[in-house]
Amino acid sequence: MKYGLIIPTLNAGEQFRKLLEQIQEQTLPTEKLIVDSESTDGTADLAKKFFPEVLTIRRKEFNHGATRQKALEHLLKRSAVDVVIFMTQDVLLHDNESLARLVKIFGENKTVGMAYGRQLPHVNATNEAIFLRSFNYPEKSQLRSFDDRKIFGLKTAFASNSFAAYRVDALQSVGGFPSHVPLCEDMFVAAKMLMQGLKIFYAADAQVFHSHNYTAAQEFRRYVEIGKFHAQESWIRNTFGSAEGAGKKFVVMKLSALAKKNPLDCIGAIFRDAAKFFGYRIGRLKG
Repeated sequence: MKYGLIIPTLNAGEQFRKLLEQIQEQTLPTEKLIVDSESTDGTADLAKKFFPEVLTIRRKEFNHGATRQKALEHLLKRSAVDVVIFMTQDVLLHDNESLARLVKIFGENKTVGMAYGRQLPHVNATNEAIFLRSFNYPEKSQLRSFDDRKIFGLKTAFASNSFAAYRVDALQSVGGFPSHVPLCEDMFVAAKMLMQGLKIFYAADAQVFHSHNYTAAQEFRRYVEIGKFHAQESWIRNTFGSAEGAGKKFVVMKLSALAKKNPLDCIGAIFRDAAKFFGYRIGRLKG
């Protein structure tokens, strides 16, 4: 089985060098490609020192789904890979087996179309960011099928574009990455695969460090886009269920956990949760 690795970049910053060095130390051999959106901080030049090819696109042409699809098609012209790994520029690999553990399932289970790994908080993560990572990325691996929507609802199609791998023929069978969605292309593909009878695997032993300390304004903007996505792709909610009920339970659990560590953290968390709620609602209306 042959593997590819693609990373979209834009002004990746100082940490990116460490990620590139970590990739060089991985035990899994991969065909590598960077797709850069006209970085101005030397990201592309740095990547050329580590990767055999950097594909440059215009910044205004970037789209989470379309750019990934373009990069995949470009890589396939160079090498017929069976599985492609996508990572974002802001992750750090946990160890030199991270990639190998992520793709192991594809050799063991032919019904798996997509796998994503566990995300651990960065060292500078807030208590809120730490809780979010533990909630979305638990210690135990999980194999999900379409039937699991009765148990997990929308969470059945949960995935992450920060550290995920796709069986190429399975990805192509659902039309590849969508070009028309603002974000959440990973959920779009996961939902399509599940509906087609394929399975999604969460590999808890394949780990990266990845977290964000978002402000309320940043959360608002993100959730406007998420709301737009759910409005435009209403078939996902109609098929798997709404996220709002689970969201209320999550907020209660999070505030309870934060109160035990530092009650003052609850204040900022409430503002951010409110920003998410109103952003999502506005996005749904705009969608």
